[in-house]
Amino acid sequence: MLRRPLLQVMRQFVRHESESMTTTPLVLERSLNRIQLLGRVGQDPVMRQAEGKNPVTIFSLATNEMWRSGESEVFQAGDISQKTTWHRISVFRPGLRDVAYQYVKKGARIYVEGKIDYGEYMDKNNVRRQATTIIADNIIFLSDLLKEKE
Repeated sequence: MLRRPLLQVMRQFVRHESESMTTTPLVLERSLNRIQLLGRVGQDPVMRQAEGKNPVTIFSLATNEMWRSGESEVFQAGDISQKTTWHRISVFRPGLRDVAYQYVKKGARIYVEGKIDYGEYMDKNNVRRQATTIIADNIIFLSDLLKEKE
């Protein structure tokens, strides 16, 4: 019984290409683009606003991947290898954007949830560059820098 009304509703959202294109309708389906990062902030955030668009708070976040490189059963300090990956975090949500700009500080340990966005931009020399950005929709503060420095 539910199948027919659901199909009628879905047909409202299905786009058809021109007759010269394929006649297969676009099917809507769920997908997922989520990322979770836990790391340390690499720089104090900056707020930017380009071409009258909504402002955005931007900062970098470092995450570390560690692995054991030695084969021995006894732990030795030289057995641990580490790789640091830097992520560009962009915060567009108005409330979160302002909180991130005010309270995210270099060296702070934070947890970020969001989605990955791939885009392009023109650099200063008019060369097309690719950029990967994490669009944050949640930030959890895990450390207080003032307490850590004491």
